[in-house]
Amino acid sequence: MVLRGEPPLAVALFALFLIGLGLLLIAGFWTPVAASLITLTALWDAFAHPADRPYSLMIGVPLLGPGAWSVDARLFGWKRL
Repeated sequence: MVLRGEPPLAVALFALFLIGLGLLLIAGFWTPVAASLITLTALWDAFAHPADRPYSLMIGVPLLGPGAWSVDARLFGWKRL
């Protein structure tokens, strides 16, 4: 089967937005903001598409991070730069 046509503009812009967030996360720039936006997007997708819920939750929930409850925080404490 051959797909014809191009995706709608909104879908293409949303995909570029998510790619940009992923690049920010990989590069380490604005990590809390990028991780929060990716998590919100994954959770929204989990509720909008119930068939994809396990995959969306697998992507979104770990990005929330444990923060103060992490093993590293317990062992080594909070680090300040």
